[in-house]
Amino acid sequence: MRFETVAFVAADSEVAQSALNRLRHRYGHTPPERAEVIVALGGDGFMLETLHRYLDRDVPIYGMNRGTVGFLMNVYREDGLTERLERAECVALHPLRMKAVTTDGREFDALAINEVSLLRETRQAAKIRIRIDGRVRLDELVCDGVLVSTPAGSTAYNLSAHGPIIPMGAGVLALTPISAFRPRRWRGALLSHKANVTFEISEAEKRPVSAVADYTEVRDVARVDVREDREISMTLLFDPEHNLEERILAEQFLP
Repeated sequence: MRFETVAFVAADSEVAQSALNRLRHRYGHTPPERAEVIVALGGDGFMLETLHRYLDRDVPIYGMNRGTVGFLMNVYREDGLTERLERAECVALHPLRMKAVTTDGREFDALAINEVSLLRETRQAAKIRIRIDGRVRLDELVCDGVLVSTPAGSTAYNLSAHGPIIPMGAGVLALTPISAFRPRRWRGALLSHKANVTFEISEAEKRPVSAVADYTEVRDVARVDVREDREISMTLLFDPEHNLEERILAEQFLP
């Protein structure tokens, strides 16, 4: 791939802003609204923000790590950026679409690149019924919460909640409980990426629950529907020697 115009965007941190100024001076800069490729400088959180911000542009995004973990980012290096972009491999991501209905009947729609998570709001555990494609699979999950994760997000909150790491091409989503009390030994499930997941909150007034799609939070939900939106595709660019598939595989062998 050859890109004639490149946009550089960066997180607010000093190290990211310093890199932004140097790269713009060295390679030039086109506004993101007109560029053929966007280079994002920051950490994974900033990459998620960038993906959401330019969702409608359908433009590839190449990240370089100026944050902490940088799982979705390439190694930061200023030399040879044009050649790296030309050699980069594409990975298509499809977000989760969350539709939430609150206890007072309001409806919300949001997209999640990593995961949709349900979390208790008070000291009392949540009670959640889980339906998969309309069929009740778990009548009552007593827990701190539960989440649905994409493969790209499986190494984030999902992994912290002891969910499985999912290869990008597996065609599955992770359904993972967060501190489940009952059923005591339920560890979650792997679902087809075509599955429609419905969470129904029991005793929603007494045991309030919030729903979060990446960084969009809806408080006091009564019902949440989650599915993969295959009509939306985001393109990430990775260096061939350190692509996302390799990172997900390597993560499963870390001590």
